[in-house]
Amino acid sequence: MNIGMIVYSQTGNTHSVAVKLEEKLTAAGHSVNLERLQVVGGYESGTKDIQFETLPDVGQYDALVLGSPVEAFSLSPVMASYLKQVASLQNKKVAFLVTEAFPYPWLGGNRAVRQMKRACESKGATVCGSGIVNWMKKRRDQQIVEVVDRLSGLF
Repeated sequence: MNIGMIVYSQTGNTHSVAVKLEEKLTAAGHSVNLERLQVVGGYESGTKDIQFETLPDVGQYDALVLGSPVEAFSLSPVMASYLKQVASLQNKKVAFLVTEAFPYPWLGGNRAVRQMKRACESKGATVCGSGIVNWMKKRRDQQIVEVVDRLSGLF
């Protein structure tokens, strides 16, 4: 399966988990392309007008993994802006990877997943799963392994 991973990572945490997922998917025989969203001029919290250096074309992929951190208990405005600009996700199988600083998913992770799900389903995607990594949890490394295993098993 040809899988596109579109990831926004402000601190590198989300990207580091995405790399592990990319490795696992590739080892399973999938063709995987990890694309990192880059904001023109960088991104500062509260920025309203978000412009991307390039918009990854999702048309070439059979399935997608969208990765984003939580910001202010919600989906990062960068990923939200990208999802608004995606023309169609018709017939795409989509999974979500979310990272958050706080130790509990109800402190923003669950809301970010719901926001991504709504945006993707409105563009015709079939959402197949999600994973949340809580960066401040003591068992973060084990949680990363579990999320990577769960997400890789969806494809």
